Amino acid sequence: MKIRNAVVTAAGPGQRALPLQTLVDRDGQQKSALQIVIEEAVAAGIEQICVVICPGDQAAYAQAAGNQAGRLHFVAQHEPRGYGHALHCARSFVGQEPFLHLVSDHLYVSHGATRCAEQLVRVAETQACAVSAVQATRESMLPYYGTVGGRRVPLQNNLYEVETVLEKPTPTQAEQTLIVPGLRAGHYLCFFGMHVLMPTVMDILGELLAKSPDRKVQLSDALALKARRERYLALEVQGQRHNIGVKYGLLMAQLALTLDGNDREEILSQLIELLAIRERCSRER
Repeated sequence: MKIRNAVVTAAGPGQRALPLQTLVDRDGQQKSALQIVIEEAVAAGIEQICVVICPGDQAAYAQAAGNQAGRLHFVAQHEPRGYGHALHCARSFVGQEPFLHLVSDHLYVSHGATRCAEQLVRVAETQACAVSAVQATRESMLPYYGTVGGRRVPLQNNLYEVETVLEKPTPTQAEQTLIVPGLRAGHYLCFFGMHVLMPTVMDILGELLAKSPDRKVQLSDALALKARRERYLALEVQGQRHNIGVKYGLLMAQLALTLDGNDREEILSQLIELLAIRERCSRER
């Protein structure tokens, strides 16, 4: 199985401006968040990318993509029917091929030389099935993420057979249905913001949208059905996700990118100097 295409969703009302934000990447170059996400996909071998946008946003997004704009195809979500509907808008682009899916308000920093999306794509191509990236996440962060429950694949430390998916569960729901043996107490496997999906997910999303024409449909709803119908795995990626849509999200993402990049020593020196100044001011008060 070869994964050549990707879909990036960027049509959420509170999300549409986030990919246009400018950060400094690991190489010290100023780039939009969108360009950083696209480069993450390209590093995993992706050739063409469909970006799902709000109507009228194409020109701004094409400009924000910089030198990667030639890889992009755009499709507009004309009705605000949820995350699942936004992904379903790309069904014609996806066709009958598996695809990488990334959200546009997350940035990623790997813990090694292999980037996060590349780790995910490699496993999906080897296993020939859908695989979602997950990260062990403390209980207090459950309101922000879809979460999976399941069991470890034998002889694999970071791969799980998914049995249950819940969107933003309460701690009680998570404790009852989403505990995964081997994780630290109070931690759950929450979505990382990237998935490799089979084209069958579009059929499932179509079913859900037809069944509930007046309700928003979430991707987690479709993934919960997928887990009951076909093999579906979760990979605990060696890296960190940074949600730039939460409080201080852009700041933390910028720090993470910088500390992983060429200017790490300079930034560390400046941070130490800043902390020393703050400590001195506190003592003088």
